[in-house]
Amino acid sequence: MEQGRKDDMKDGKLRWDLLPLDLIEKVVEVYHFGAQKYAPNTWKQLENGEQRYKAALLRHLVEHDKGNLRDDESGLLHAQHICWNAIALLYFAMKKEEDGDEQ
Repeated sequence: MEQGRKDDMKDGKLRWDLLPLDLIEKVVEVYHFGAQKYAPNTWKQLENGEQRYKAALLRHLVEHDKGNLRDDESGLLHAQHICWNAIALLYFAMKKEEDGDEQ
C-alpha cells in the first residue's frame, strides 16, 4: 500500500498550526475591551496613532517591568496590552509602506 503524500511543508507555506491560539485570544481580549470602550476599529484613525500606541506600549512595559502584572482599568495583563500595541505599530508601519510614506 502506497503511503499518502501532502506537500504542505514545502514552498514556504506559512505554518499557521504553529500559532499559539490561546495567546492570540489574550490579545483579542484587548481588542474587545477597546471596542467596547471606544468603538470597533476606531484605533486605526487616531491622530498621531503610531506615536501614541508606541507611548502606550512603553507605559505598559514599564508597569510590567515594575512587577505590576495587571492593568487597573481593563483588568487584563500589561503583557496583553504590550502585544496589542505592538500589533498596532505593525499596522501603522505596513500602512506607511503601502502609502509610500517611508522615512
